[in-house]
Amino acid sequence: MPQHDVLVIGAGLAGQRAALAAAEEDASVGIISKVHPVRSHSNAAQGGINAALDPEDSWESHAYDTVKGSDYLGDQDAIEIMCKEAPHAILELEHLGVTFHRNEEGRLGKRAFGGASAARTYYVADITGQAILHVLYEQLMKHDEVYRYEEWFTTALVQDDGGRIAGAITRNIRDGSMELFAAKSVILATGGNGQVYNPTTNALVCTGDGIAMAYRVGAPLMDMEMIQYHPTTLAGLGLLITEGARGEGAHLYNAEGERFMEKYAPNKMELASRDVVSRAEQTEINEGRGFDDGTVALDITVVDRKRIHEALREIVNVGRDFANVDITKEPNHIKPGNHYVMGGVKTDIDGLTSIPGLYAAGECACVSVHGGNRLGANSLLDTLVFGGRAGAHAGRLSHGQGMPEPSEAALADEERMVEEVVGREANGRRVSEIKAELGATMDKYCAVFRDEDGLRTGLDIVRRLKDEAGSACIDDKGTVFNQDLLGAIELDFMLENAETIVVSALERKESRGAQYRTDFPERNDDEWLKHITVSANGDRPEIGYSEVTLTKWEPEERKY
Repeated sequence: MPQHDVLVIGAGLAGQRAALAAAEEDASVGIISKVHPVRSHSNAAQGGINAALDPEDSWESHAYDTVKGSDYLGDQDAIEIMCKEAPHAILELEHLGVTFHRNEEGRLGKRAFGGASAARTYYVADITGQAILHVLYEQLMKHDEVYRYEEWFTTALVQDDGGRIAGAITRNIRDGSMELFAAKSVILATGGNGQVYNPTTNALVCTGDGIAMAYRVGAPLMDMEMIQYHPTTLAGLGLLITEGARGEGAHLYNAEGERFMEKYAPNKMELASRDVVSRAEQTEINEGRGFDDGTVALDITVVDRKRIHEALREIVNVGRDFANVDITKEPNHIKPGNHYVMGGVKTDIDGLTSIPGLYAAGECACVSVHGGNRLGANSLLDTLVFGGRAGAHAGRLSHGQGMPEPSEAALADEERMVEEVVGREANGRRVSEIKAELGATMDKYCAVFRDEDGLRTGLDIVRRLKDEAGSACIDDKGTVFNQDLLGAIELDFMLENAETIVVSALERKESRGAQYRTDFPERNDDEWLKHITVSANGDRPEIGYSEVTLTKWEPEERKY
């Protein structure tokens, strides 16, 4: 049985940062990833990472912008920690070898991002996530005490008799063998759940695995109703056009040639927060001022052509290859698309959940620094700051602790689960059919605009799909790289996520951040300035509440 002081599940930015921090505390670390680490979804982050590094800027300003962006649902103690630690995080990455853009003076160059009162987004062209991910992976390979389990799929968490996390059960994708890992603590860094929606900017691996596994062992989830739609994605495909394009000066137009953000955010225009811009776009489309394909136009031609090729080179390729558009010469048609989950496994500022020994960090966690709406370029910062804190905390606590003894029965249970999926008769629905209906349902009923009737319809469909998934059949009965089997397991994870999202959205009877209820169009601080939590209770989620931590900033009207 493999044994480690700290077991990290997920090898994107949060997971790798957690593993490095635990290793620096002289802990034995195992890091498990269902894809090769540099294929993690952190690879897709384009625009940059925020920090108040300029002497004329301040962490307080960064924190206020983040609190305001969250529509006052973010926990301000966690936000303060993130914004205070941000400058050190940037400099640490730069010293490790991340090739951040530099200006003509040789200083670190920055760009403007939505919802920010100052330009504080540091970047590597529009491949920032990829650049950081590769550098952290290089650092990971330096550590002999970090064992990498690449292309291993985690199916379940394991607890000891006292309810403490004792490890995890995994499947070696290459040969189909099942393994029980023992660990003094487990850090979930499995990313978001965007594949619950279709279309989405998220990679195929973003199926909410860690969120669902934590939920199943009793950890509360928080803010699950807060699903961010990014304002600029290619219609039908979900491919992301970075916010950096608007940061460089791109404009949004409707089909009538009107720069419509003047009506919705006259001060910040295209650089209002993402929820505000997405609602503005969707309103233009819904009211008939969009193009025939259900889009509006993003005009990047107003940006200097040399600057486009320097700072936005990847989206030049995306426009050419997937939309047949030269963005340096003509506008691109875009619409809001699923992008990020602000909610996740409820944690404290060190990543600890309510389950002893279980941590979470990154997009699968909710500490809650993003509240109702995440500011662009705060996600990479979240992964690094709280991934590092979780890893360091778990590493320190491992000293003096004995190795737990997880039950072998748990492994047998998971092996039976796999055998049951593989052995199903071919008389159920296809996994792909159920997933497609799930994605369309969530995009229709739980997207930019929501209401009671639509959410109830969506919940009925999700629960029917959960029943149907129990008999979903697969073709591949083999053991070597059986992605068919993994897709069936991921479908169960996604349906668990979807149910908690819709139940939470039904419960929050107000509009705040990414949750816009057309039947409750106003923010209601008297009743709803609180987090909604969901916990597993039999086969139905149980609703609870948690206070929002306020430190310096009282809620006020949110305008851009």
